[in-house]
Amino acid sequence: MWIWPGFELRVALRFLREGRMQTVLIIVGVAAGVAVIAYISALINGLQSNTLAKTLGAQAHITLRAPDDLVTPAALPVPGAAVLTETQPRAQRLRAVANWQALVPLLEGLPEVAGVSPMVSGSGLALRGEASQAIALMGVDLDRYDRVVSLRSKVVSGSARLSPGEAIVGRELAQDLGVRVGDRFTVQTGTVSDSVRVTALVDLGVKDLNRRTVIVPLRAAQSLLALPGGASQLDLTLQDVWVAQALARALQSRFPYKIESWQETNAQLVSALNAQSVSTGIIRGVVLAVVVLGIASVLVVSVVQKSREIGILRAMGATRGQVLRVFLVQGAVVGALGSVLGLLLAVALIWVFTHFVRGSDGLPLFSITLPPATALQVALIASVCGVLAAVAPARRAAALDPAQAIRM
Repeated sequence: MWIWPGFELRVALRFLREGRMQTVLIIVGVAAGVAVIAYISALINGLQSNTLAKTLGAQAHITLRAPDDLVTPAALPVPGAAVLTETQPRAQRLRAVANWQALVPLLEGLPEVAGVSPMVSGSGLALRGEASQAIALMGVDLDRYDRVVSLRSKVVSGSARLSPGEAIVGRELAQDLGVRVGDRFTVQTGTVSDSVRVTALVDLGVKDLNRRTVIVPLRAAQSLLALPGGASQLDLTLQDVWVAQALARALQSRFPYKIESWQETNAQLVSALNAQSVSTGIIRGVVLAVVVLGIASVLVVSVVQKSREIGILRAMGATRGQVLRVFLVQGAVVGALGSVLGLLLAVALIWVFTHFVRGSDGLPLFSITLPPATALQVALIASVCGVLAAVAPARRAAALDPAQAIRM
């Protein structure tokens, strides 16, 4: 059965009540520190989640392509001339991934993989009347592609379907061409062209993508891009986005393909996210240090003020260990009460941000929440810091000589 430290707890609470103003101020200080830590943590997590959702909402976690074409020039037989033997890149042409039909079920069987979508992608033109727009043409199996980028959830008009002769286009591209759901336009790639009917308009989260994206059935793109029966890439979506780089390296060692993770494709974004995480850690550390110093300074003053009482307690038979625990309990109580108030303040700050901070469209910039696990972690850290801050004052109080303390 759990037994509360009766003597130590009673004395600690008595000391806290007698120094009421000091106690209130330090609890408010701890609450402010906990609120800052919890709010900043929730804000950065929400910002990073929103950034990742927008970035990965229109791209795969891992992309598998055919290896780049390389050319090795022959050595020049001219005496005294430099011999060029290094392998150099050459202009890349659209190439199919070898044996992609057999590769798809193999990749789908990996526990980390949530979906695999073959794709044929290339450039072309969208023509309607006098309007002409450069486009990024993508041929996909709609059901598979939807598992990778949740395309159906991005539809803003119409119904996402891809029967032969149909296409899904970006919202800005539709405006540039002057087409709506049900209208037709022509897709041209080189000397091949085809007329398609718009079934849906989508918002991919990035205007540049919306301005050039045309999605057609896989077979239609194979014909338009002269890649019969082929797939120029395989897109993979994973159960956990953060294992993408490790899985890409493992696949690279097994298969002779060019395999890139989203971290490699978005290296600057990953650097920015890491910088945010480091900055958040520094802020949390500084705030915790301020909280610890605040609690310690108040308890040091309390030791000086309560020297006579401490001497009387020692003279009445209180041990050094009991006096030590009295001040440790004070630190724990201050840390716990400050944590509770701080978490309530953090929840209030999150509510204010969610309801009053809006974007140009009138909607919240992004959603932030305080997960229970984060709240518990912050509260525990603050409580532990409260106890640690009390160690030095507690040792000083325990070391007081009873006779000298009474004469103070």
